[in-house]
Amino acid sequence: MKTICKFSAAAVAVMTLSSAASAADIVEIASGDERFSTLVAAVSAAGLVETLQGSGPFTVYAPVNDAFAALPEGTVETLLKPENKAQLTNVLLYHVDDRKLSAEMIPSGSNYFKPVLDSERLCITKNSSGVSIADGTGEIANVVIANIEADNGVIHVVDKVLLPGTRPACH
Repeated sequence: MKTICKFSAAAVAVMTLSSAASAADIVEIASGDERFSTLVAAVSAAGLVETLQGSGPFTVYAPVNDAFAALPEGTVETLLKPENKAQLTNVLLYHVDDRKLSAEMIPSGSNYFKPVLDSERLCITKNSSGVSIADGTGEIANVVIANIEADNGVIHVVDKVLLPGTRPACH
């Protein structure tokens, strides 16, 4: 009887932990992962925390710290200054879609997608190699981890900061 009670308690604990994990919003998930500390600081500086904690749905193409570090020296520090909040907000909103798009929902081939920064477009390509995203600079980010589920959307981890600019070629 004692063994059954221990098993039941363990099963309840595991079920509770998985329920708690799936109940986290996009900001909570990013804040709990040190690979996103620069992204979290930027979201906070732009005043977008409450927005990304909202009901969504959202798809966030989340750059890791190394992606921010690959930007030209001083770029992140400049964007984080209060006087550059509008520019930072535009860069961050370029990483967000106002739909929940799992990797399976992205059609094969190259297609334009409209981020929340609606004056811009991304070209998302899905093929046998995975999913990649061309931004306004024409450079490519790769989705390195897809489908991190949040209660208000999904996160796809990318290896480059997406930058607005000209409409990327999408063919």
